[in-house]
Amino acid sequence: MRQPPIDPQLFIDNRKRLAALLPAHSLAVVNANDVLPTNADGSLRLVPNSDLFYLTGVEQEQSILLLYPDADDPKTRELLFLRQPDPKLEIWEGHKLTRDEARRLTGIHHVHWLDEFPALFHRLMCECDCVCLNANEHPRAELTVETRETRFVADVVRRYPLHEYQRLGLLMRQLRQVKSSIEIDLIGRACAATKAGFERVAKFVKPGVYEYEIEAEFAHEFLRRGAAFAYTPIIASGRNACALHYVANDQQCRAGDLLLLDVAAAYANYNADLTRTIPISGRFSPRQRDVYSAVLRVLRAQLKGLLPGKKWRVWQEEAEQLMERELLGLKLITPRDIKNQDPDEPAFKKYFMHGVGHPLGLDVHDLGVRGDIFAPGWIMTVEPGIYLPDEGFAVRLETDVLITANGPVDLMADIPIEIDDLESLMSQKR
Repeated sequence: MRQPPIDPQLFIDNRKRLAALLPAHSLAVVNANDVLPTNADGSLRLVPNSDLFYLTGVEQEQSILLLYPDADDPKTRELLFLRQPDPKLEIWEGHKLTRDEARRLTGIHHVHWLDEFPALFHRLMCECDCVCLNANEHPRAELTVETRETRFVADVVRRYPLHEYQRLGLLMRQLRQVKSSIEIDLIGRACAATKAGFERVAKFVKPGVYEYEIEAEFAHEFLRRGAAFAYTPIIASGRNACALHYVANDQQCRAGDLLLLDVAAAYANYNADLTRTIPISGRFSPRQRDVYSAVLRVLRAQLKGLLPGKKWRVWQEEAEQLMERELLGLKLITPRDIKNQDPDEPAFKKYFMHGVGHPLGLDVHDLGVRGDIFAPGWIMTVEPGIYLPDEGFAVRLETDVLITANGPVDLMADIPIEIDDLESLMSQKR
């Protein structure tokens, strides 16, 4: 990890919270993600399993965590299994965790090598009453690639068909939605790196630069701060911004166009998520100002609406009603359009077709469903947008918000978003 070590108390507390939710005499298992192949003998850099990292801080391939809080033997209540360091392996792949390093990192005392896993796992399976296995339960996940967890679940159920099985994912969602003070601090550091990257870019952008040059400016600022891109950056000039997930980033920025920047940093695997829309020439046209101001009003209102006890679905519906009024004011839709609209495809969706926000944490689109109810400790993005392909531009704005008992806290309040502030920042050319 590029950052200073995280206090292992974070992971100790997270395991205690999970143990309190597990059914009696339950064994829970979490596997690391696969190292994914590319072409020939190539592979991608490992993406840590978010649940495994949440519970241990471990980012190493093939790692396995076993939790059995009610085990009779205290030595089998928390078990971590790792690849055994080997001099030949380390020549090719670099350093692997030793047992002592893993203990300091995770707070888990009983660390074993992977070759010990089969016998210990079988022993615990013979003792437990229930098994909690993990899977990707994000509602928008495309489950077309068989993962390490999927293979493990299939193998365990085949070999132990008479056990009672439960979904660990439901418990992990409940836990990960509410962020601890350490997690909030780490996301704050990701926001700080994002701020530095955005301000660097705002002073760099001008007609004639290419989108990929802007991407390089973000990369420079993130990497020098020990951070990384939280997701594939969207750097979309002109009409490109009307494609929600535009990532080609290969076009030249033209005078008079807007530039949509959906780019943020990750720090210690915790993510920020930022969108700003800025004028390439340094000043907004009157039409661009009107559309921008409409989007900003929706963002401000929905930020204030992030209150404990509110259902996520209700918050989304409130955003859609606000956006409908703004689109009427911009004369993009008419009262007749609303009167004659298909209830399943309302008129506003022509210009605002996505959710107004999502949970944020170890995953950019963190765990949650729209039936969930906001609670203190949630971090949500707020990201309304208006997309006008016929006019050759779009405006989307996004900030990250901590929900508290005393009201919402904008974690990106110090990143310019008002029109005058953006124009002033862009005038400070590097």
